[in-house]
Amino acid sequence: MTGPLTALPPGVVVLAAALAAGLAGERRRLAHLLGGGTTALVTGWIWVVPEGTHLTGRLFGFDAVFFNVDPFSWIVGLVFAFIGTAAVGYSWATGAKSKQTAYALTYVGSSLGAVFAGDWLTLIVWWELMAVTSTLLVWDYGGKAVRAGFRYALLHGIGGSLLLAAIVWHYAAVGSVLFSAADGIVGTVPQILAALGIGVNVGFIGLHAWLPDTYPRPHIAASVFLCVYTTKTGVYGMYRAFPDGHLWIAYMGGAMAIFGAGAALLQNDMRRLLSYHIQSQVGYMVAGVGIGGALAQAGAFGHVFNHILYKSLLFMTAGAIVYSTGEENLKYLGGLARKMPVTAGAFTVAALSIAGFPGFNGFVSKGIVISASHYTFVKGPLVVGDFYTLELLLLVGGVGTFLSFIKFGYYAFLHGPYEGDEVTPAPRAQRIPMLVVAGLCVAYGVFDGALFGLLPFDVTDGSVVGRVYTTYTVPHIAEGLVLAAAGVVGFAALKTPLSKVGRVPDVDAGYNPLVFYGARALVHGVTETYAAVDRAAVALADRGAAARADPAPLDRFRANIGGSIFILMVVLGGVLAWLGVV
Repeated sequence: MTGPLTALPPGVVVLAAALAAGLAGERRRLAHLLGGGTTALVTGWIWVVPEGTHLTGRLFGFDAVFFNVDPFSWIVGLVFAFIGTAAVGYSWATGAKSKQTAYALTYVGSSLGAVFAGDWLTLIVWWELMAVTSTLLVWDYGGKAVRAGFRYALLHGIGGSLLLAAIVWHYAAVGSVLFSAADGIVGTVPQILAALGIGVNVGFIGLHAWLPDTYPRPHIAASVFLCVYTTKTGVYGMYRAFPDGHLWIAYMGGAMAIFGAGAALLQNDMRRLLSYHIQSQVGYMVAGVGIGGALAQAGAFGHVFNHILYKSLLFMTAGAIVYSTGEENLKYLGGLARKMPVTAGAFTVAALSIAGFPGFNGFVSKGIVISASHYTFVKGPLVVGDFYTLELLLLVGGVGTFLSFIKFGYYAFLHGPYEGDEVTPAPRAQRIPMLVVAGLCVAYGVFDGALFGLLPFDVTDGSVVGRVYTTYTVPHIAEGLVLAAAGVVGFAALKTPLSKVGRVPDVDAGYNPLVFYGARALVHGVTETYAAVDRAAVALADRGAAARADPAPLDRFRANIGGSIFILMVVLGGVLAWLGVV
């Protein structure tokens, strides 16, 4: 361990800034200067902190590592802190209150705490705090965000409980919660529990509906924070649980890439579309973790880094549109490229980045994962020419991504004139963070060596990776161009039917009513059963009391029974009220 100041967990520093921002109250400028300045300092601090820096101690009687710097925690922590700075600046520009930004900073701080944890116990503490703080950030906006926040909290509570159960089972087998004590989560049942628990955070198919349900609801600046931390902390946790990869996790990642892109294509709400694409892009990261090995893991974490840049930029551009027009639905937009040229340009950079077009950062990291799916993973049951199963899933997901963002760009910026109120360009304070992040998306795409220098493994060194990766080869560039062309042709063919699609339900349309009515039926059944027992007990007591002709015991008995039933009804009523918001 190095000096105590150097080893101070950065999450604690950001939490202190969150407290100060909250205390600033109506002094918005001060609150945002404190928040942005602190995250900027933390970014520089993480950049220079030596690998191997750690802070050990005891937590709940267990050996713990509160701060651990290795190549994986470093790259995630670095981009977490940087984008926190940009998001605080964007929050200021959109009129976010000090309290909202304080909640957002607690979310940033808890996420940093999780990725720099060196043991499972410290990680799960920060993990749960991350769920709480992000819920508060959603709730702060009020309105529809409140119910969405309840659903979000419930699902993440279940996910965290499953992960905690996996950690307890793992500890029973290993005798330690330290990452260094074992190679990932040990045991079949703990691995299943961990995969499902972390799967909630990363958006496994079937566990993903909280994403499009929650992220479109809060303040536009809150969505910029939300799109970054939970899912990417989940990818980091998935790597810690399965450092050697896992076949089914890899295939789940491939399926997520297709499902998320397909669902996004059917959306008209801008932030809902972007939320589904979080699931799709996280699918590439999950696939990289599942493939295992140096090349795939480098690609997964490179994609974490790049995705945070272009996805936050996409939410910034969508937020700028909402800020200037008040409109969320693509059907009621159009022609904004002329009125908001900087926003349109920033969106174009972000869209080409997420789609993996040559010259942009997504092309680099997505290409590494796809290359690993071909060269370092099993062929699988479906082989088409020289393309293998997982590779095909990722490529099809890429076509869906092009389709979705051609649709977004066409209806928001190109199609017809905007018929709403007069639109003014995004304020300069909004444009600055957008342009900075857009510049990085281009820089890391053109100068791929800059990204390679951040990765946990050197993908250009044959002694480190089984297959040396080169970004700009003719086949790779041709692949990117073919995917883009397929997206253009596909959108031209599907434009008319897509324009007729309304709101498409997801799996939560089934389980939300099921949980609500099932819980209500359960509570009703329990209360009716107790009522029946009460009637039977009172009738029995009546007969016994009549035989003794002494009413005093009967009165005491009925009073006790009545009080117990009243307390039970109050408790069960509270449970029903909680579940009623689901």
